Amino acid sequence: MVRGEPSAEELAALTVVVAALAQRRPRRRPTPVGAWASFGDAHRRPLRPGPGGWRASGRFA
Repeated sequence: MVRGEPSAEELAALTVVVAALAQRRPRRRPTPVGAWASFGDAHRRPLRPGPGGWRASGRFA
């Protein structure tokens, strides 16, 4: 527990901190990305010809 008489400078510093926290903007939530705009789908492995290649060329392969 801290006790004592704060100085004028300490009270001013505390007032500035409390005022800054009170006026802080609320955080914006990230906008969800639809499945067709997914970053991961744009960076998948290249297509390879051969058995099962057609099936492997689909999304989430």
